[in-house]
Formats: sequence, C-alpha cells, structure tokens
Amino acid sequence: MYTSLKYLISTCILLVLSYSVASAEQSMTLSVKRLKMETALRIAQAAIAQCRKEGVQIAVTVVDRSGYPQVVLRDVLAMDITLEISKQKAHTAMAFNTPLSQLEGRFTKPFQVAKLDGLIISAGGIPINIGGSILGGIGVSGAPSGKTDEKCAKAGLDAVREDLEMEGM
Repeated sequence: MYTSLKYLISTCILLVLSYSVASAEQSMTLSVKRLKMETALRIAQAAIAQCRKEGVQIAVTVVDRSGYPQVVLRDVLAMDITLEISKQKAHTAMAFNTPLSQLEGRFTKPFQVAKLDGLIISAGGIPINIGGSILGGIGVSGAPSGKTDEKCAKAGLDAVREDLEMEGM
C-alpha cells in the first residue's frame, strides 16, 4: 500500500508540474505593440515635408492598429476635405495591410467592398507594418495625384522605419 500511495503522489506531482509548464508556454494574452504619439507625429511631419518639396499642401492622418486617428495634420492651404479623405485612406490601408495603390481596380461589380462607408481605395494610403506587426496606417490627401500622395506617405514611414525595425531586435 505504501508503494502505491508513493506512486500516486509522484504521479500527481508530475501532473501538476506538467500543467504548470504547459500553462506557462500557452499564455492567454498577447503583447501588442503600439506607436508612441511622438513616432506618429514624426511620420506625419515627414509626409508633409515631402509633399512641400513636391510643391503641394496636403493633410496626413496616422491611425493606430485599431484604425483610430493618432495624429492628424493639415498644411495651411490644403482643402478641408483632405482631412476626412486622409483618415479614410489611412484606415483602409491599415485594415487591408496593403498600399492602396495595389488595390485600385480590385473591387469591381459584383464585389462592392470599396463602397463601404469609411473605406477609400485610392493611392495615398499605406500600412505601417514592421517585422510582421501591423502598427497602423498612413493616409495622405491633397496632391494632384494619388501617386504623389503615396510618395509622401512612404516618406513619412521611411522617416521612422529604421528606428522601428531596430527597436524590434
């Protein structure tokens, strides 16, 4: 009887230990990276600076990974409508995790995803995806072409990309 009791106790101890190890390896929460406000501001300011070099004044919105605006800047002469368009471009790029220039022409009848309120499929929005982590999106509006809007958005991301990549190491 002593041997079977000893065996039972050892088995219980092993089960408890294995459960503890398994539980530690299978965490029930995730750590989510988010942009600091200062980083989002650097992105927006670099996008505006690039568009000024191009001779255009724009609005830029940087959204977080949930699609909410984190930083919104409008240059002095940019039209007021550029604010809403830049927000929707940033949100759409983040949601699809793709530069919007790659989505143009993708949604045709009968698929009307692009017709949902709050989505704009037009060049000028890019996701902020560093090391496989979606951190948000950048939307630019106000240039004569989406190509220029996108160039400015990319300049914004390029202003912080290396710092964000190095931080992940």
